[in-house]
Amino acid sequence: MKKNIFVTGNSSGLGRGLSEYALEQGWDVYGCSRRGCDLEGAHDVPCDLSDFESLPWALNKLLNGVVRLDLVVLNAGSLGEIKPMHETSLLELKSLNDINVWSNKLILDWLHDSGIEVGQIIAISSGAAVMGNKGWGGYALTKASLNMLMRLYSHEFPNTHLAALAPGLIDSAMMDYLCSKPDPNEYPALARIREARGTAAMPKPRQAAERIMKVVEGLREFESGSFIDIRQIDAPDEYAALMATRNKS
Repeated sequence: MKKNIFVTGNSSGLGRGLSEYALEQGWDVYGCSRRGCDLEGAHDVPCDLSDFESLPWALNKLLNGVVRLDLVVLNAGSLGEIKPMHETSLLELKSLNDINVWSNKLILDWLHDSGIEVGQIIAISSGAAVMGNKGWGGYALTKASLNMLMRLYSHEFPNTHLAALAPGLIDSAMMDYLCSKPDPNEYPALARIREARGTAAMPKPRQAAERIMKVVEGLREFESGSFIDIRQIDAPDEYAALMATRNKS
């Protein structure tokens, strides 16, 4: 029997990479994103995840008739702007929360009530959620909230394994901004990111997707609702070095 995967934010970056890899592995792929996905063979419904009124309608249309999802990846997210926390407005924080947290809550609620059997749910988080580096305020806050959201929902999906997963550095459009605009002298964590671009430490989305899919089953060894950094699993020395810099930049 074919496996089914549902991916949000599947039009580009990691979401598209995950969809490509799953299609290559013979999975049935379902996805939604603001721009829509043109991958041949993927079931897709364009959807603005910040439009909370239309989101349930889009899910109903996309997943009508689906009885099981082996894997759900809540991938869609927004970085916002790297800048001091005291210069970040409540309106900016609200916009980030809408995409990074509340849209995922609505999807989890819909899945909970849908009657669809769900094997595993992964929310794409970030090391920023625990690092506390200067300038990452809105993004770090919302990813930390996402981590707790998954922990809380783990109690309400007793037959599903949930995890918030930091996927490590990925050479996506987000990196175009991080590697060009914010000043690394002002925000020291950016220096490590810029040094990693173009190296194996920052794979392209398709390679990052394969890395994630190879650890999916291993995530079940962690308590449901856990936050896990992928480097804990496949690059423990790198993870230890990263955590040694925590709150130092």
